[in-house]
Amino acid sequence: MKKLNYQLKNLCERNHDGSHGTQAERHQILQGIANQLLALGFRRMEANSLKPKHIEALVDHYHQEGLTPGTIKNRMSVLRWWAEKINKSNVICNDNAFYGIADRIFVTNSSKACDLDKALLARIDSPTIKMSLELQKAFGLRREEAMKFTPDYADQGNHIRLKASWCKGGKAREIPIRTDEQRDVLARAHVLAGRGSLIPDHMQYVQQMRIYESETYKAGLSRMHGLRHRYAQERYLALTGWASPACGGPNSQNLNSEERKQDSLARLAISQELGHERKSITSVYLGT
Repeated sequence: MKKLNYQLKNLCERNHDGSHGTQAERHQILQGIANQLLALGFRRMEANSLKPKHIEALVDHYHQEGLTPGTIKNRMSVLRWWAEKINKSNVICNDNAFYGIADRIFVTNSSKACDLDKALLARIDSPTIKMSLELQKAFGLRREEAMKFTPDYADQGNHIRLKASWCKGGKAREIPIRTDEQRDVLARAHVLAGRGSLIPDHMQYVQQMRIYESETYKAGLSRMHGLRHRYAQERYLALTGWASPACGGPNSQNLNSEERKQDSLARLAISQELGHERKSITSVYLGT
């Protein structure tokens, strides 16, 4: 176990604030934060060395990932707990607005989907970053999943499989291959990566992530998390036959009993394909 991970684990074991569930969730979030800080280049951090620059780097990363305000606020709460336990509460501002974190919005019926503009994609110099972006669009992958993608392992003919080590929360999953576009992207990924991943052999994930952020910024591609929204909305249309509420389709109150069953089954399938445990989370992507 890395030093920061170990020290944060000990910090949690010494402080039993909240219920057992709250303590377990806090520990899990802190372990994720420690891993993110390492990936962001802070290699010799200790629990007592938390500084404003670390908070700012994390928040910038969360914005880049397209995380919801609610998710970011939960992580900020855990960061404030950390800062308090090491007597450094002043390293993090009490006002989330200071970091550009918007008010929590659980569900809206407006689409946050984005497309992958071909002209902007052509500005990406790195072939592997370009391919990762295409995989994000084709399969609704998270950024890390698309960067660590190994076509030789993932391509199972009628579906792709994602390793647990690629996925948020360490949860492996499968996504069906349904379209010619998906098959075309996979075929080109095979040629580019061979038997390896879309991270070049001489590079580590953290280095590739920095290139991803730099290249997408220079190309004018932002909020690529919106590609997952587009994937979810396209899947909903394919599975139900009508557009999701976020795309102007009927809301749940206007569906009959049979349509509600279709809606529920579609949302469950989409939730699983996106790597979420709860069907209700699809409301963020699809509306209600």
